[in-house]
Amino acid sequence: MNGKLITGMTENREVRIYVAQTTDMVEKARNTHDLSPISANALGRTITAAAMMGMMSKIDKEKVTLQIKGSNAIKLMVAIADSHGNVKAYMSDPQAENMYDASGKLDVGTAIGKDGQIIVIKDIGMKEPFLGQCNLVSGEIAEDLAQYFAQSEQQATAVSLGVSFGKDAHVKYAGGFIVQLLPETTEETIAQLEANLKGLAPLTQQFEEGLTIMQIAGQVLAGLGLDELEEYELNYRCDCSREKMEKALISLGKTEIKAIIDEVGEAELVCHFCNQKYHFSELELITMIEDSSAVLS
Repeated sequence: MNGKLITGMTENREVRIYVAQTTDMVEKARNTHDLSPISANALGRTITAAAMMGMMSKIDKEKVTLQIKGSNAIKLMVAIADSHGNVKAYMSDPQAENMYDASGKLDVGTAIGKDGQIIVIKDIGMKEPFLGQCNLVSGEIAEDLAQYFAQSEQQATAVSLGVSFGKDAHVKYAGGFIVQLLPETTEETIAQLEANLKGLAPLTQQFEEGLTIMQIAGQVLAGLGLDELEEYELNYRCDCSREKMEKALISLGKTEIKAIIDEVGEAELVCHFCNQKYHFSELELITMIEDSSAVLS
């Protein structure tokens, strides 16, 4: 299922923007994990944010893992994105009970809670990945991510994320934007950007009104010009495979595999991200133990 992302800079090279439309991707996640509306809203925001963060990298094999650890109904959400627009995600509480704020809208902030953390892991295939984290400030994810960028990456950032639903609980619109100040941004540019952001309608309302991600970018950077535009395709896609699951079994070691054979006689592994099931027979498990090329403890 595809989404779109555009990225560009202001004409004075002082601000960079990423804008994503992820409606089909979030709808696929809703179906895959059988999500309640509030769970779909929360995970949808996380998927959108991770997609944009993955596309910030210019390193071919880099992967970004975005974790949101909550303290209320939603305890954990994980989204992993690469630099080619592929995202996968899961959450601990797919059927969290819907909560609403005073205006009658789904209250994601309360469902997640403020007593938690946002954790970002950037892995480029080296021994030690980069890990940054900060405490949640609202549980709304967008504000929390802006705080993360300010604290862990020392980058002034504005973030907007949104998910809305049709009457049948299907995802109607989903998307977001990330705007970051580049070094030596002038006070005039900052003032213009702050005024633009203050005057923006909620993101899902902009989608409802028919605005494209290009038009949304134009509104965010109004008066500053939009240059160096690039457009990318995004995909909600899991990269699990039987081979990876077999390696996971092998990594358990001989003793554990023997215990599985003795107690169950077979193994079935389920991917957290896509719910794909992988079955391994007793013979296959025995072969793993006997295979001299396998690295077993």
